[in-house]
Amino acid sequence: MDVLILLGSFLLLIMFRVPIALALILSSLITGLYMDINLAALMQRMVGGLNSFSLLAIPFFVLAGEIMNEGGISRRLINLSNVIIGKIRGGLAMMNVLASTFFGGISGSAIADTSSVGSVMIPMMKKQGYDSNFAVATTISSSAQGVMIPPSHNMIIYSTAAGGISVGALFMGGLVPGLLLGFALMVITYILSVKRNYPKGEAVQAKDIPRIVWEGLLGLFTAVIILGGIISGFFTVTESAAIGTLYAFIITFFVYRDIKITRMGVILQRTFKTLSMVLFLIAASSAFGWLLALLKVPAMVSNTLISLSPNDIVTILLIVIILLALGMIMDMAPLILIATPILLPVATAVGMDPVHFGVVLILCLAIGLITPPVGTVLFVGSAIGRISIEESTKGLLPFYIVMLVILFIVAFVPELTLFLPNILGE
Repeated sequence: MDVLILLGSFLLLIMFRVPIALALILSSLITGLYMDINLAALMQRMVGGLNSFSLLAIPFFVLAGEIMNEGGISRRLINLSNVIIGKIRGGLAMMNVLASTFFGGISGSAIADTSSVGSVMIPMMKKQGYDSNFAVATTISSSAQGVMIPPSHNMIIYSTAAGGISVGALFMGGLVPGLLLGFALMVITYILSVKRNYPKGEAVQAKDIPRIVWEGLLGLFTAVIILGGIISGFFTVTESAAIGTLYAFIITFFVYRDIKITRMGVILQRTFKTLSMVLFLIAASSAFGWLLALLKVPAMVSNTLISLSPNDIVTILLIVIILLALGMIMDMAPLILIATPILLPVATAVGMDPVHFGVVLILCLAIGLITPPVGTVLFVGSAIGRISIEESTKGLLPFYIVMLVILFIVAFVPELTLFLPNILGE
């Protein structure tokens, strides 16, 4: 009955469109009152959920992404992508994917990627003769890389939910799968562009190439600072994030100089708004997760899934299917916090490394971000492209196939995820 009240009240509140963080808190309070638990203990769990040094990196990553986004980094990365592959047939679509790969290494956010890169690329692709649903599908599917390619604040959230797994190992673990996903998306965009006879890109004048490359690399160096500091062991994740943010500030306001320093107030306001949502959600899920553990829900789910089949491959497949299904109806951050304590014990019981499981989890939920009915990135991309959700979903069908193929490769070939962390000793 306790489990039924906890999960039932949460699902009921979600059905009535109560914000997820509030639904987590209210269902925890209702269950706590029913179980006659001292509510002060729930409050302590909420505060304790935020008492993690690794969470200090999230404000810096969000702030760095906001600064670079406001300062025109997306336009410079698009220009850099054009220098590299712009003249190929379908080059504009492939530029879109490559720019998202670059931008993902700075923002770590699929929504930020879609908003910044998409606002430039989608109208540009439509103007040059690409179908609207193809332009939107290319943008939002490639934006899913933003949560895979480090630095990704979602990896930090998973690290916290999983009990303090190395953030550096997660960053390194997500790098190869993220790049593999980007390469696969470039291949499918090229194939579709040739099949549909989409135009070639415009050649860049030779005299402009050095400037474009220099400006693009200056922006990308933000990610180099963050990853280099972590890999070398010279900085902690939090210190690398802080130094990367300082570098982004200097490049944006004193080198690019597209915006005035007075815009910093707006940037901070957006950063605080994002952080308030993320941290409130983490606090709420900490209380909810504590009750799940108290009621032994993770053990119940683990025993049930393992008992369904003695085959580890089947169990991993079930985990992937569950995560894909959940990703269709809930947003990424709350799902990481809710699903990790439940499914991680199952994954480790069948031999999955926690870092490997984390990358598979993030990739499953990244696909959920572009899948109806609750795909937030799908909604943003459709709004920018000014087409319906149905049209966007139709254009996404070949991209879904590619992303699922990459997902199953990552899920069943753990070496793709683990070889970098193992080599670097993370």
